[in-house]
Amino acid sequence: MARRPLPRILSSGTASLARGRDFARTAADSATDVLHPLLVIGRGLRVLAAAGRRRWCETPKDKRGPALFLGAACVLVVALVPYGPLLALMTLMAAAAWHGRDRTPARTGPSDAEAERLGSLYEALVPYFSIPEDPSPLFAHGGEWDKAFSGYEFDEAGRLTRLHIRYPAYFTDGEAASRARIEALLHAKSGRGREYLFDWDEEGNQLDLSVLAALPTGIAAQPFVTSPGESVLGFTDSASVQRTLPVLEGEQPRDVPPVIWRTGPRSTEPHLLAVGHPGSGTSTLLRSLALQALRHGGDVLIVDGGGSGEFACLYGRAGVLAVECGPVGAVATLEWAAQETERRLIAAHRAREAGRPAPEDTRRPLWILLDQPSVLAHLAVAEGGPDPMTHLQVPLRHGRPAHVTVVVAEQFDHLELLHDAVWQHTRARIVLGPAAIQQITDVLGLPPHTTPTTLVPPGRGYARLGTGPVHRLQVPATPDPYDEATHPAHRQAVLELLPERQQGPAGAPPGPALVKALDAPEPS
Repeated sequence: MARRPLPRILSSGTASLARGRDFARTAADSATDVLHPLLVIGRGLRVLAAAGRRRWCETPKDKRGPALFLGAACVLVVALVPYGPLLALMTLMAAAAWHGRDRTPARTGPSDAEAERLGSLYEALVPYFSIPEDPSPLFAHGGEWDKAFSGYEFDEAGRLTRLHIRYPAYFTDGEAASRARIEALLHAKSGRGREYLFDWDEEGNQLDLSVLAALPTGIAAQPFVTSPGESVLGFTDSASVQRTLPVLEGEQPRDVPPVIWRTGPRSTEPHLLAVGHPGSGTSTLLRSLALQALRHGGDVLIVDGGGSGEFACLYGRAGVLAVECGPVGAVATLEWAAQETERRLIAAHRAREAGRPAPEDTRRPLWILLDQPSVLAHLAVAEGGPDPMTHLQVPLRHGRPAHVTVVVAEQFDHLELLHDAVWQHTRARIVLGPAAIQQITDVLGLPPHTTPTTLVPPGRGYARLGTGPVHRLQVPATPDPYDEATHPAHRQAVLELLPERQQGPAGAPPGPALVKALDAPEPS
């Protein structure tokens, strides 16, 4: 049986669509060329009308009557003169065409100052991108920089903002040390105090340099649109993540790209370590995570090793089990957390053996937040007591299946005092504040993809989740609401997110004793 041919509309639909698209593009280009004079005249008429309106507004009221009389007389004279209206119309069109012309001069190349800057940058790269054996070097002293540089842009101050560089194929761009030397040189020659992004194309032997815009610092703590088990660490560049969140920056709504940290039994990075210098924003990060955990119905334990009282706003709130500032209370709190982790594991195991779902109290998220725990560890050992950090090993090792999350914030000066369990089980890492590239690499495991600056706002740094890439990070502004030196709007935003205060059992002391009293059954 012979096969019937396809209908013509199916067999030639693609070709017809392509021809139609080409015809439409050609018609649009032709219409633009034809209507260009009309567009210029219309733009000029708009300019003349604006100038006339402005001149009329500047005319005093007592002189507007004579001006109208003079204008009417001129119109009458032009109307009575032979060919007057035609000559007036031609004059008006000529004036509109003159004022509506494109006055933007076509820029054909860099200015003298920009060319000199590009030439000096080219000369500085010659020792790194040339070898004596190269018969036709791309980089040579006294050479032409326009063969190696393209796509350059400068800001209003004459500083370089973007540059595309071609380099020889024999350059060892696969070695981190070689790339670091080039990045350091470009950072120094292009202008310090800014953050540069270097995009290496090793296959095409090309390097793109661009200046990154500053991350927003005016986004305060607020109810973020996230699912249970998701926490917003901060905000980053739009090219780094494929998701945006609707937020309010002051009174202005925006969509910004966040750095989302996922916790829970299926998380590959169940615990987090944040490192920084004093005033870098690690306490702000802990407050932000605590407010998000409380909003999703979790329980929070806080150990304030610094003893600064920055977490006093959370004391006695619904969902906050304890806020400890002393070594004795910290030991008792972490001991209770270890026992609670073991209890959850045993209860969940027995439920699985019986073929039942895990009990509800074992699935309620428990967050353990520690701010500068090395200080409390040092005080406990000095007083002859046990080290509270020893009780943290159980939540770190077995906290993921028990819905227990540990967040440790420490300073660079005390990193050697952290236990090995903290380094081993905190796969999510954050570095806040000014830090050297080597310090960032030691904490995150990878160097940052940008050039760190020495002056950064609080909460600014880098984040890396597990084996993922390094992201720029700006923590949402979550100050201590009792600190009057901070922004009033940011303090009010934190106060609005705080849960209601709850009354503990009569006579129950604060800390782990209160936690145990809350967990005890009510008397009949």
